Amino acid sequence: MTHRPQLLLAAWLLALAPVLHAQASAPAAPATPPPSASGAAWTDGAGVDIEVRANVVYRTASGQELKLDLFLPAGRHRGTPPPLLINIHGGGWVAGNKEAAVLRLLPYLQRGWAAANVQYRLGPVALAPAAVEDVRCALRFATARAKEWGFDASRIVLSGGSAGGHLALMVGMLPDGHRFDRACATEGRERWTSGVEPPLRVVAVVNWFGITDVADLLAGANAKHYAIEWFGSQPDAERAALAREVSPLHHVRAGGPAVFTVHGTADDLVPYAHAERLHQALARAGVRHELMTVPEGGHGFGRAVVEQAHQRLFQFLQPLLQRP
Repeated sequence: MTHRPQLLLAAWLLALAPVLHAQASAPAAPATPPPSASGAAWTDGAGVDIEVRANVVYRTASGQELKLDLFLPAGRHRGTPPPLLINIHGGGWVAGNKEAAVLRLLPYLQRGWAAANVQYRLGPVALAPAAVEDVRCALRFATARAKEWGFDASRIVLSGGSAGGHLALMVGMLPDGHRFDRACATEGRERWTSGVEPPLRVVAVVNWFGITDVADLLAGANAKHYAIEWFGSQPDAERAALAREVSPLHHVRAGGPAVFTVHGTADDLVPYAHAERLHQALARAGVRHELMTVPEGGHGFGRAVVEQAHQRLFQFLQPLLQRP
């Protein structure tokens, strides 16, 4: 994993921000304000308006320090605390890094959000379900620091693409007290005096062509080597049970987080049927959801589709982020 100092991350963000033209808000305005500045104007002030904390260690596992990069609006302690986006990179659970996904944060930062970009253990370091456990611990770590970091813990959104979309769905959908939470450190005195797991709340998940049925990728017509690698040499019976346990499709429940999905019908890495089946299950459970289908779209999209997706996404999120 490449480690970049804080100033380099900030400079990178400033230099590359113009690739998106979403409109932005004044830096000290309340979260999710109406757009008021051009993309170029926002870029010019981003180095002042956004505080960057690079490589914050949120847990240690398998002998590896796991880190997140934090992007915080400078005016977050004045007025309404902003929502928090937690972004999770893809790579089939066996490759990828958080640095490569940093530009995914820009549409949210332009709208005054706080954001965290998360690293997790990859398959060569630790097999399934390690990645799920790690990102779940990152959510717990961030939630415990909502007041310190200055964001609204009732307005946390998870986002990711491909395997990152799978992890965002899993982490958002798991119920409190699930066994995947057990290795997460508990903050403060409660670590020593209590065994009750703290509640975690995710208001929405943004799923870019994520895997929803892991077992479907382990055998049969849709089998993929990246998924097979993530499970390693586990016995077939254990592998089948774990594949079901780490499949978002089997964690859909009434009262779960809202889900916005973007998926192409010609995706040859993650079948489009994964999105269809997920949203059918969400509809049956009465969970707010929207599926943006990209006809003939593959595993990733061009600028026009991404811009349209973000327009629809923020319309979808708007009522969910309203404060009482």
